[in-house]
Amino acid sequence: MGGAGCGNVHDKMLGPSEEQSSSMFRHLARPKTVSVIGCPMTFGQPFVGTDNGPEYLRQAGLLENLTSIGWRVHDLGDLDFHVNPSEVDLSLEKSNAKNSQIVGKGCEKVANAVMDAIKENRFPLTLGGDHSIGAGSLAGILKARPNTGVIWVDAHADINTPEMSESGNMHGMPVGLLMNGVGGDPSKIPGFEWLGSEDMKDARLDSSAIVYIGLRDVDTKEREVLREKGIKTFTMFDVDKYGIGGVMEQTLDYLLKDDKDRPIHLSYDIDAVDPILAPATGTAVRGGLTYREAHYVAEATARSGNLASAEIVELNPTLSNDEGARETVELGLGIVTSIMGKSII
Repeated sequence: MGGAGCGNVHDKMLGPSEEQSSSMFRHLARPKTVSVIGCPMTFGQPFVGTDNGPEYLRQAGLLENLTSIGWRVHDLGDLDFHVNPSEVDLSLEKSNAKNSQIVGKGCEKVANAVMDAIKENRFPLTLGGDHSIGAGSLAGILKARPNTGVIWVDAHADINTPEMSESGNMHGMPVGLLMNGVGGDPSKIPGFEWLGSEDMKDARLDSSAIVYIGLRDVDTKEREVLREKGIKTFTMFDVDKYGIGGVMEQTLDYLLKDDKDRPIHLSYDIDAVDPILAPATGTAVRGGLTYREAHYVAEATARSGNLASAEIVELNPTLSNDEGARETVELGLGIVTSIMGKSII
């Protein structure tokens, strides 16, 4: 499934104008190139099927859409997350960090792939898979670009740690594992030993470097951390109050207030969108982003010019009927294309 497609596959899909193109993705050399990194992880949560997300997005026309808006595409295919049973020590498995050895080893591969893309001056576009891969992408990004600001679009805060988690599912922990001062040493979790290496021990996220958008299902202990650390959050109440335009203006002002050239990473969980529009996901919560709000977040981040990396996660077509699966994949494809600079005019 590697390689770039050709031609416009959607008549109304346009690349950015010359004026827009000169200011967008300013952290990349020209011609701008994207590394598509498939991350078919499914062990961070209890449902099978999230590992099909990257393949469904490619089949729906992702590579063709990217080339149609001016990207050179370097498709890495899917990372291999298979772990030989002999490499898993069952005596180390913990109910408060389920499948940590498989998830941790997979996240190390994600981190390395992201760092390699940045080293080659390519835009890392990571396709999940469940959101546990965010621990890998965040680690790689923060190692390569320590000053990165993060926009986390999600119904959930994902700031749990094994010490806090009610479920033990690691897709709820990527932010918590990487954030300074939350939980214990993540390198002590079986599978995540690599986070304690000399190269990666400083790849950590400061609480002032992230903004949440779309929160509406937050665990009690997560809520305590968000408040204690003063983390910038925009719940769905705030989206209703300020409008999505106001939310994005405040988000970008906050992240760029001290450095107008700061790189931004956008982590987009499809469950941020209302399940009426995106039913094929594992932890759907009613009352999410509308179609236009979902796209506006992506478009506004791209238009800032600071977007330097992105991921989309938690597409699981097996959790809906054929129509719901198709709608969710098409929405995910549209959001990714907006992230990467699609313009209406």
